[in-house]
Amino acid sequence: MALEISQKRNSKLIYIIGLTLLTGTLDAVAAILTNLKVSAATVFQYIASGVFGKAAFAGGTTMELYGMGLHYLIALLFTTALFLLHPMFYSWFRFKFLTGIIYGVAIFFIMNRLVVPFSQIPPKPFDGVAAIKASGILIICFGLPISYIATGYYFYKRK
Repeated sequence: MALEISQKRNSKLIYIIGLTLLTGTLDAVAAILTNLKVSAATVFQYIASGVFGKAAFAGGTTMELYGMGLHYLIALLFTTALFLLHPMFYSWFRFKFLTGIIYGVAIFFIMNRLVVPFSQIPPKPFDGVAAIKASGILIICFGLPISYIATGYYFYKRK
């Protein structure tokens, strides 16, 4: 019995780590591709600027690595929360696709209403087109992968 619980916990941890790497990488690639006017290094410096302010843009490789680390930390937090809460959300919405869309939109609102306002990133005026684009990216990069993989983990692989 104890071994079975330990194996389930280890299996869940492996899924969360794998999903974090997947979602974080998909989102990083999307951020780089949607900001082709700046370098990938600048994208990660921008993420680091949430903690370090304008100094992040003068910090070179160190700030790029901080930005990458922060990016994957945020991916880990969202992935873990949504993966662990998936059975509850799935029971409410009953469709993997709809659950994934709701996850992506929820991440958009949490990032833009809670995380970014408390960071050192200067506020920007609301842009509806940019919000739809960003929500779409989060749905594709986070919501759908987490929803589909978590549904498989909780409802198809377990007997």
